[in-house]
Amino acid sequence: MSTFNVPKREEVTRNNQDIFDNLEKAVGFVPNLFATYAHSENALANYLNLSNAKTSLKTKEKEVVNLAVSEVNNCVYCLSAHTAISKMNGFTDEQILELRAGHASFDAKLDALAKLAKNITENRGATDTAVLENFFEAGWTKENLIDTIVLVGDKTISNYINNTTEVPVDFPVAQPLETVIA
Repeated sequence: MSTFNVPKREEVTRNNQDIFDNLEKAVGFVPNLFATYAHSENALANYLNLSNAKTSLKTKEKEVVNLAVSEVNNCVYCLSAHTAISKMNGFTDEQILELRAGHASFDAKLDALAKLAKNITENRGATDTAVLENFFEAGWTKENLIDTIVLVGDKTISNYINNTTEVPVDFPVAQPLETVIA
């Protein structure tokens, strides 16, 4: 594959430059993956609108889904970014590893969410009935289910863009799960 460049601010459209400026203010930098979206006139804004849309899931719950999905999709970039974000949201290193593996021994409700996110991703939406029943028995609602599926789609988009473009990771790199759990 040819090298896929990460566009600089001056290489993107005016609309994307404005988004870069907002990201710079909010995050302190423009993550390489977001910059890569800016190869398209509309993809970055569309993705950020989806990613920042209202949801019934709290921030920590979203990170549970992001980690489980990114692990299944083998996206080092997203695993690295969401490991850093998960730490900022109070998860420990050990908890993050469990979430990446698709479970959470430390919290029954998050365990059901992690298992659901992993199962949806692995089975391309043909969710196992027992996993779904466990999700509802843990106290989640139909609204939470739909919002989780939307988040699985959101994260899968980023996973696929990174796995296709192979842009450099600009977060501390998450190690392969089997090397850190072994």
